Amino acid sequence: MTDSTKHTALHDEHAALGASFTDFGGWDMPLKYGSELAEHRAVRTAAGLFDLSHMGEVRVSGPDAATFLNTALAGNLAAIAVGRAKYSLICTPEGGIIDDLISYRLAEDEYLVVPNAGNAPTVLAALQERAAGFDVTVADESAETSLVAVQGPAAQTILHELVPAEQRELVTELKYYSAAAATVAGTEVLLARTGYTGEDGFELYVPNAQAAPLWQALLEAGQAHGLIPCGLASRDSLRLEAGMPLYGQELTRDLTPYEAGLGPVVSFKKEEDFVGRAALEARRADGVSRKLVGLRGEGRRAARGHYPVSVDGSVVGEVTSGALSPTLGYPIAMAYVDNAHAEPGTEVQVDLRGKPLPFEVVSLPFYKRGE
Repeated sequence: MTDSTKHTALHDEHAALGASFTDFGGWDMPLKYGSELAEHRAVRTAAGLFDLSHMGEVRVSGPDAATFLNTALAGNLAAIAVGRAKYSLICTPEGGIIDDLISYRLAEDEYLVVPNAGNAPTVLAALQERAAGFDVTVADESAETSLVAVQGPAAQTILHELVPAEQRELVTELKYYSAAAATVAGTEVLLARTGYTGEDGFELYVPNAQAAPLWQALLEAGQAHGLIPCGLASRDSLRLEAGMPLYGQELTRDLTPYEAGLGPVVSFKKEEDFVGRAALEARRADGVSRKLVGLRGEGRRAARGHYPVSVDGSVVGEVTSGALSPTLGYPIAMAYVDNAHAEPGTEVQVDLRGKPLPFEVVSLPFYKRGE
């Protein structure tokens, strides 16, 4: 850890709970509190509480907010209703992925854009640059905003105990990828039904000053429902099971949405000439030579990032993320492989430190809630 390492407003809470910390995008973040396996299973069976305050928050407001975001991002942000959210991408002029992000439409002329932690300064700079000529304000609220997430099948029950009686229906009726103002444990929050675990859950945006009391209230209310604090280790294994990409592994500037299987995120129906449009139209027309796929392994040994994928001794791809799935009980991985070997059912080998072991190409995600 260096003098420039950043701490969230909840850092002391994590330390008091005995967290093990790790550097993530320049932030000192909890990796785990005890057993990462127990934390993973808590989210799948009950609930987990995460500190995601390292994520960025950029408020875009003004008469041109929708048109501007339709120019800056690959998705159609003007098409979403107030109170809804959309997963989108910000790309380079060449079509490479700068970041994947979620944007919430808070009002007709106001959005909250949430980039990933390590990319937040880059995304902010790109949005500010692309805002030239538009009647919008691009305001960075990352430093004063905390974000906590309650994820798991008990999440709604826990929230019901902490909101006023008249807001319980709001919590129940809040749809996936929607957000609304709510009062949780006496604190005004932006309550979003979003997450990165493959489970039902909520993300709560709150000013830093209220973050610790909110965190403590959620822990206390959740205790009877099996909720425990969870770190980045379990968050990574949960998102991998759910087939969700991680920037820097599945997504990079060297890849377009089409290699990553995110072509549907790109909107060519909108009128705006968004950054990267021409390059992405060409890539869609020409096709791609490799695709992101899921891999299922035998035995207990997991593939890891950058391990080569081969067929009959010839390298045909590379693993981006891998782990022994706590939920499924077998090794899973995501990898980019050549088109010729990307069909589900294809048998490949992954070189696990000099020993090729059998894996099978499978469709993503590996895990779906309720199945």
